[in-house]
Amino acid sequence: MMISTPYYSRHSDKIICEICPIQCKLSEGQVGLCLGREVIDGELITTNYGQLVALHLDPIEKKPLYHFKPGSEILSTGPNGCNLRCKWCQNCDISQLKANTHYYDPEHLIDQIESPNTIGIAYTYTEPLMWYEYLRDVMPLVHKIGKVNVLVSNGYISPKPLEDLVPYIDAANIDLKFIDENLYRKYAGCELGVIKKNIERMVEAGIHVELTHLLVSGLADNPVHTSRLAKWIASLDTSIPLHLSRYFPSHKWNNPATSISTLEACYQAAREHLTHVYMGNIQMQDGKDTHCSSCGEILIERSSYHTTLHQLDESGNCKKCGATSTIIM
Repeated sequence: MMISTPYYSRHSDKIICEICPIQCKLSEGQVGLCLGREVIDGELITTNYGQLVALHLDPIEKKPLYHFKPGSEILSTGPNGCNLRCKWCQNCDISQLKANTHYYDPEHLIDQIESPNTIGIAYTYTEPLMWYEYLRDVMPLVHKIGKVNVLVSNGYISPKPLEDLVPYIDAANIDLKFIDENLYRKYAGCELGVIKKNIERMVEAGIHVELTHLLVSGLADNPVHTSRLAKWIASLDTSIPLHLSRYFPSHKWNNPATSISTLEACYQAAREHLTHVYMGNIQMQDGKDTHCSSCGEILIERSSYHTTLHQLDESGNCKKCGATSTIIM
């Protein structure tokens, strides 16, 4: 199915896509950077509508979300494509290149979450915000049957399209790649300021937000950078969970994997500003379990994606001391 894109403008013989700030300027037959929009017969058409590149039932912790519905499973899906071109992309075969997809209309996708075994849909794997038109139609249907919408994204979308989706997003994990404008512009091809504003908007709207930061060797693998990043997150809310993830060589970036000593130093740097810091892509003694911020009791114990709930009441608060937490049960 091909749907017209609602956010665009015309300039001379070009159509300018306004879904994201890159604003691809396209002539007849040209495809946008995200691989999801093409000018056909003078109109900007959404060619990725309902085209799923993957469909799996995943633990919510795999998104990663550690403070949202812990221990639950969620149906995960995403489109083929992305609006960024990170050289270390870990899903480059489905985000940077054309891949096989299968069509699901919104109602068919909703049928897949009718089971009580899943809490809803996570839009993930590639860049789901480039599926804007499909999300706009699917997300309200998810809420209609009492399920949740989870967004796993780079956060790079224009304000108006984001605002359309905000009422329907229950939780989000945003990949905050850098805290340096120049690094974002040079290596991700986008503007840090836009992503920061979008994160701020989600927090302001009451969406449950967690952030992921990949410690890319040679770019973002030092505790000074991590400290700056964590300090900015703390300016929004010190309880926002930050997931520091170990980088491994991938796609076009061949620098060695992040060293263990660097991971430990960055973890400690982030902990100086934030209550909850977790480590991904590695098993460390610290950085996997959730502790009560008041008494230190283990609230959630994790081993890989196996989750055990301990001193948590039905509201997500500590049974031992009664302290409140940001965990959504």
